[in-house]
Amino acid sequence: MKHLRYFEALAQHGHFGRAAEACAISQPALSVQIKELESILGAPLVERGPRHVRLTSLGEAVALRVREILRSVDELADLARASEGPLVGRLRLGVIPTIAPYLLPGFVKALAARYPGLDVRPREAVTRRLIDDLLEGHLDAAIVALPISEPSLEEVPVFEEEFVLVRADADADQPVPAPERLREMRLLLLEEGHCFRDQAISYCRMSSALPRDLMEGSSLSTLVQMVGAGIGVTLIPEMAVPVETGSAPVSVARLPAPRPSRTVGMVWRKTNPLSDQLGQISRILGNPGAATSPAAEAAAPRASTGPGG
Repeated sequence: MKHLRYFEALAQHGHFGRAAEACAISQPALSVQIKELESILGAPLVERGPRHVRLTSLGEAVALRVREILRSVDELADLARASEGPLVGRLRLGVIPTIAPYLLPGFVKALAARYPGLDVRPREAVTRRLIDDLLEGHLDAAIVALPISEPSLEEVPVFEEEFVLVRADADADQPVPAPERLREMRLLLLEEGHCFRDQAISYCRMSSALPRDLMEGSSLSTLVQMVGAGIGVTLIPEMAVPVETGSAPVSVARLPAPRPSRTVGMVWRKTNPLSDQLGQISRILGNPGAATSPAAEAAAPRASTGPGG
């Protein structure tokens, strides 16, 4: 199993140094382990170059099998954890960037109160990367905007959240623009890969040919600061308002009906033995105040208004 985990890390990172760092061992030690695995199998698995590593055809086939084997082994461990009662041990939780800074601190605190033995290990990434990691067994669950529409994943809606318009303070008294008007303005959006970007484009009814003067940012914080500098307008989720708008000269306005919104929820593999426990965790996500009491947790609704909802 040790050899397989090291090889899986090398296949994932494509670099001995990064794979060794991910495995918390030295690069020479990792190289020795890979050579031992090649000796056991009787054939080379990687082509070693000065700056990168390529898998041989056998290595690519082995990498696919190794992921399946390691995922099955992890699910055996999860099965044992599920039979022990209260959830303990490692929980690898993915969160998209437009949720993580605003929801994660309070959520992790609520989980610690309800499950003292739980070791939450959050990971922030865009939706597609989180889904890939879920399917490959690198994550136990993820908090994302639904729907995902992946047949092998369980989707649990938790709460609905509206988007709001952020514009310069000087425009606070101006009428709130309709979606058609927004697409004619200098609209600031997140970079490609963020689902929130796609949701904003959909609301503004923009075509695939986006305006040339469209400006992009790497985070909601960047977008709001750019609006404060008078560069344009942007949309942000309601949960981000208290954090992002306090340090910039901007105003916040609700958009005309039908207002844009998103469904925030949790997803995990349907085969995960911890499905029941993850369902309980999703209810804590929707109602963090119930986390301190098992009885309250059992009574908590499956979905709630959520932060700012």
